[in-house]
Amino acid sequence: MADFIDGEMPSELCDEIEKHIGQCNNCRIMVDTMRQTVHLCREGKEEKLPPAIEAKLIGLLKARWDKKFGHS
Repeated sequence: MADFIDGEMPSELCDEIEKHIGQCNNCRIMVDTMRQTVHLCREGKEEKLPPAIEAKLIGLLKARWDKKFGHS
């Protein structure tokens, strides 16, 4: 899928995928989401979270980590 999104796939195969996603809403949403994610990762700028939100996010991630892997 990365090759498709990056335009590095043979054109015949791209045409088939484009035809499919033109008819399949779920696949179109998935491809659009992947394209946006790639774009944001490549072009996006770093944003600083407000301290309260950053602390809450870190706490939630730590709680999930501890639940899955035990206390770190």
